[in-house]
Amino acid sequence: MSFLQNNITLIIAALASGGMLLWPLLRRSGKEVDTMVAVQLINYKDALVLDVREASEYESGHIPNSRHIPGDKLEQRLQELEKFKDKPIILIHRSGVSSTGKAGALLRSNGFAQVRTLAGGIDVWRQANLPIVKNKRGG
Repeated sequence: MSFLQNNITLIIAALASGGMLLWPLLRRSGKEVDTMVAVQLINYKDALVLDVREASEYESGHIPNSRHIPGDKLEQRLQELEKFKDKPIILIHRSGVSSTGKAGALLRSNGFAQVRTLAGGIDVWRQANLPIVKNKRGG
């Protein structure tokens, strides 16, 4: 007991340090996935890939069969996603700009329970040499 009393400051510092190390892991709670998990969700769980980037970014290259709804239009277009409420949804953003945080929160608050974000966004998908589709502008 005297050890605890003599070293209470050290013990508190150790607990606080451990908590700070664990916080990022606990905060994620499985909401971010890497490309391998994303491909498994797409292939085996029929996941919806929802690209929330701007139109020009989407047209310059996107994941095959992905659905495009820009993040700032998502709330107005939620009804388009109703049939996917019970399926995994993988949010795609531009690397370095995680607009998926707000999109994920919006979807979760509207009953979409299996929302995930592709860690690193579309750039990580490209770096893994996974398929990309480019829209061709036509007249």
